[in-house]
Amino acid sequence: MGYVTHSLWASTLWAVCAGTAMGQSPMTAKEFDAYTAGKTLYFAQDGVNYGIEAYLSDRRVQWSFLDDQCIDGRWYPDGPAICFVYEDTTWTAPQCWLFFRNGAGLTAQFFDQDGPGTTLYETRQSAEPLRCAGPLVGS
Repeated sequence: MGYVTHSLWASTLWAVCAGTAMGQSPMTAKEFDAYTAGKTLYFAQDGVNYGIEAYLSDRRVQWSFLDDQCIDGRWYPDGPAICFVYEDTTWTAPQCWLFFRNGAGLTAQFFDQDGPGTTLYETRQSAEPLRCAGPLVGS
């Protein structure tokens, strides 16, 4: 499997599904791809804007922390999770999330070997690509 073992997925999936998403099953990779393909989604945490991700062809993505600096990556399914690997060296391990549909869009629950973590909520979506600044000059 990937970075997280099957036993972790099995033990944390019940807790995440029951506690965070009110008993819903996480989206499958097929459902996630159908929902996100060609879109740019905006996410918030606790009512505060958090970041933007553009979902491109072939499971490619671009992430930004709302600073016009974009990080290229890819997503892949791993058990019930959707995991992301980015070309940026800040994240050395895959970033794995469970995605759930809610009335307003998506809810994303992060977790790793330590269990559930950050919860993000989709606040809006667009068909526009991310605005990414060019490489830093003089750094």
